[in-house]
Amino acid sequence: MDSRVSELFGGCCRPGGGPAMGGTLKARGAGGSSGCGGPKGKKKNGRNRGSKANNPPYLPPEAEDGNIEYKLKLVNPSQYRFEHLVTQMKWRLQEGRGEAVYQIGVEDNGLLVGLAEEEMRASLKTLHRMAEKVGADITVLREREVDYDSDMPRKITEVLVRKVPDNQQFLDLRVAVLGNVDSGKSTLLGVLTQGELDNGRGRARLNLFRHLHEIQSGRTSSISFEILGFNSKGEVVNYSDSRTAEEICESSSKMITFIDLAGHHKYLHTTIFGLTSYCPDCALLLVSANTGIAGTTREHLGLALALKVPFFIVVSKVDLCAKTTVERTVRQLERVLKQPGCHKVPMLVTSEDDAVTAAQQFAQSPNVTPIFTLSSVSGESLDLLKVFLNILPPLTNSKEQEELMQQLTEFQVDEIYTVPEVGTVVGGTLSSGICREGDQLVVGPTDDGCFLELRVCSIQRNRSACRVLRAGQAATLALGDFDRALLRKGMVMVSPEMNPTICSVFEAEIVLLFHATTFRRGFQVTVHVGNVRQTAVVEKIHAKDKLRTGEKAVVRFRFLKHPEYLKVGAKLLFREGVTKGIGHVTDVQAITAGEAQANMGF
Repeated sequence: MDSRVSELFGGCCRPGGGPAMGGTLKARGAGGSSGCGGPKGKKKNGRNRGSKANNPPYLPPEAEDGNIEYKLKLVNPSQYRFEHLVTQMKWRLQEGRGEAVYQIGVEDNGLLVGLAEEEMRASLKTLHRMAEKVGADITVLREREVDYDSDMPRKITEVLVRKVPDNQQFLDLRVAVLGNVDSGKSTLLGVLTQGELDNGRGRARLNLFRHLHEIQSGRTSSISFEILGFNSKGEVVNYSDSRTAEEICESSSKMITFIDLAGHHKYLHTTIFGLTSYCPDCALLLVSANTGIAGTTREHLGLALALKVPFFIVVSKVDLCAKTTVERTVRQLERVLKQPGCHKVPMLVTSEDDAVTAAQQFAQSPNVTPIFTLSSVSGESLDLLKVFLNILPPLTNSKEQEELMQQLTEFQVDEIYTVPEVGTVVGGTLSSGICREGDQLVVGPTDDGCFLELRVCSIQRNRSACRVLRAGQAATLALGDFDRALLRKGMVMVSPEMNPTICSVFEAEIVLLFHATTFRRGFQVTVHVGNVRQTAVVEKIHAKDKLRTGEKAVVRFRFLKHPEYLKVGAKLLFREGVTKGIGHVTDVQAITAGEAQANMGF
C-alpha cells in the first residue's frame, strides 16, 4: 500500500490540492474499451472509417478466462456446433459464478464488425436456445451501431446471461456503505430495499434502525444488513413486492447485501470492524452534494484504500442543490481521487449505457471509480445505480473460490445471538472450506486459550435456510444449547483436523498512516485483524526507536487481554484516537493453552 494514503488521515490533503493525474474517464463504446487492443494497419474492412471518439473500432482481445465471450454471429449452427456453444456457455457461466456477458457482432480479436438486423435477430434466437439448454435467462443490455464499410446499418449487441449455479441458492455480493454522518446512507438503502422514495425527512430509513436512540437521533451506531435482489431477467426484487426476506431470496438470482456502517466519528471503531470483519466485495462511498467532502468522508476513503477494498461513489441529495453545486462536488471528488495517495480514474455515470460500461470496467480495473449523482427523494438517476448493481459481476473468480473450498473449514464469529426455541446463534463469514448441517467443529480461543467442541445444527443465509455453506459466504449458524457465555466476537470455528494455533505476541510489517507525534515502544493501540479486535501494546520496533507519519517498520505487538487466532499474511489495521496504521501479520508466536493461562496476568 502506498504510504501517501496517510494524507487522507492527517487532514493535510486538501480538496483543491494535489496534481491532476489523468482525466475523468468517459464511457466508451460497448464494453468500455479504450480502443487500443486491436491490430493496426487493417485493410479496407478494418479501417476506423468516420469512427466517433466514443465508439472505438476495437475491444480488448477476448480472454480465455473470465465470463466475457465474443461471437461474430450465431446463425443456424449445426447440431455439433450448437452443443459446442452450449458447453462454452457453461464454462463462461462457471467463470462468472452464474453470470456471463456475450458480445454479438465482435470478432475474437476485439474488432467491432457488427451484424445486419436479420443476422442479429437469428443470433439472439440461437443465444436464447443456448441459454434455455443450460437453464439460464438472457437480457439485452444495449445495442450500438458501428461505423463499418457497408451500406446496411450494422449493430453489436451486448447480452447478459444469468443462471443460478446448481450448488448454491443465489449469487451474493457484499457492499459496505461508507460516508459521513447525515450524508443519507440509511435513507438510500431504505429507498433501494423498500422500493419507496423518501419524503425528505428520513422516513425511508426508519425500518433500517436497530435501536431506539438511532431512531431518535437519525444516526446509525451499529452494523445492519439490508438485501436487494435481482431475478434472472435483471428485474429488482425488494420489499415492495415481497413481504419477507425469504420471499426475496426465493425470487432472486442475484443478491446484493448492503452492510450499513456508521458515519459518525464516535462510532469509527464499528465502521472499521465492519470493513475488516465482514469481508465486503466492494464499498459504496456516499457523499452529500450540498456539503461535499466533509467530516469522516476522507477518513472512510482512506480506510477503503488502505484495506484495498474497491469502491464507487454516490453523490446524494442532488435535489437540494443547484446544478452548479453538484458539479462542484463532483470536481472536488475527482481532484481527490486523482491525487497520488488515491491514484484512481473517476468515471461519471450519466446514462444507462455509462452504467453498463462502469460495471464492467470497475470489475476489470481496480483503478476505475464510478461516480453516480442521485436523489433519494425525487428518484433522479436512481435507476442508473440499480443497473450498475445488477450488472456488476463477482469480483473474485471461480478458481479462487474453488481453492478456498479445498481448504479446511474456518468460520469467523462476528455476531452472537440467543434466539427463542433455537438457542445460541452465531453470525459471520466462512473464510475457507465448506460447512454443512451437522458438522462437528471446535470454537476458540477462549480466555484461557482452549478450543471447545460444538455441532452446527442449522444454517441460514439472508434469513433463508441453507444446507451447505461455501467459502466466502456469510451466514448464521445455530449451535443449539451451546453456552453463549463461552463465546465472544473474534473467535473462529474451525475443523478439528486444523489443529489451530493461538498467540499473544505477533509481528507485523506496518505503515504509520497518521500520528501526531512519534510512535514508540509501550504505545497501546486497538488492533483489527479480520474479526479480531483487541488492545495490544507495542513491545518492539525493529531497527528503529520510533516512527513518524508515513514511515514503515516491523513491529512486535502483544495482546493485553487474551490470546487470539491469527494467520501470517492477514491484513492488520490499528488505531488509537487520531493514530492509525495499516499492515500485515508477518509472524505469530504460537503458544499452548497452559502458556496462555500463565500470560493472562500480564
